[in-house]
Amino acid sequence: MTHTTTHTVMIGAPAKVVYDLIADVTRWPYIFGPTVHAEVFETDGPTERLRLHAFANGDVRTWTSRRELDSANLHVRFEQERSAAPVKSMGGEWRITPIADSATRVDLLHHFTVAQPEAVDLVLRAVNNNSDAELAALKRAAEYGDEYDKLVLSFSDSITIHATRKDVYEFLYRSDLWPQRLPHVARLDLTEAVTGVQSMEMDTRSPDGSIHTTHSVRVCTPHDTIVYKQTRTPPIMAAHIGRWTLRDIGDGIEAGIEATSHHTVVIRPEVVQEVLGADGTLERARELIRHALGTNSLTTLRHAKEFAENG
Repeated sequence: MTHTTTHTVMIGAPAKVVYDLIADVTRWPYIFGPTVHAEVFETDGPTERLRLHAFANGDVRTWTSRRELDSANLHVRFEQERSAAPVKSMGGEWRITPIADSATRVDLLHHFTVAQPEAVDLVLRAVNNNSDAELAALKRAAEYGDEYDKLVLSFSDSITIHATRKDVYEFLYRSDLWPQRLPHVARLDLTEAVTGVQSMEMDTRSPDGSIHTTHSVRVCTPHDTIVYKQTRTPPIMAAHIGRWTLRDIGDGIEAGIEATSHHTVVIRPEVVQEVLGADGTLERARELIRHALGTNSLTTLRHAKEFAENG
């Protein structure tokens, strides 16, 4: 039996703006709360194949999907190629309908089947919760308009390490050992119920001595990449995603690893002055966040370098 749902939202923004946010899947992790990581691994004209990691009823699920982008009609159709249990099949469509120059209706449709009838309510709850969260986030992002890009801060830092990717990856993967290995990590609780998917709560020590607690989910691909999303962020951040990437460089005696830390943060403008004081500005918030996250990431990479090169 096929089950169907429809979720709808009205958005005060042009339809093309809304469509572009949906079409660019690389922005989903920092726009949509349920999405941990999304990547396009194959493109053929308007057809894309995606690999997605997202929350469903509190757990991170992984699946691949095929999307058909119809920019002329402002529709995006999708069908999962490999679903995560208990889902047997799932697909749907984003329908973007212009109501006026700056008014748009968005309908998010799903259809799905399950392997066991008793799983219907579980899947319905996940679809309903995620759809409501995604449409609300889409509305916020679209109604910010051009200002939204000013709230997004993306940057990366890299160092060269003369060691194997396996050794560098091991340091980054074993975050449970960071309180003993990294000066800015005061506490870290790590769980890994599913191999390669980690949940961690971390207390980070700032230069002024204050402690900040964050909660993150990490998806680990051995010896290559660790992507993560903070599910509990500091008040000034609406979203924070990142990834550690390892890339072979050089050859012979010059062979090494380029280890890179990437961050993307969405700033909450309404709390900037509350957090930074009456003179706080968005630009100052960007500078402080860039410095704090970059300093911690480079510290981690330098300790990973020492660990991997010296054993």
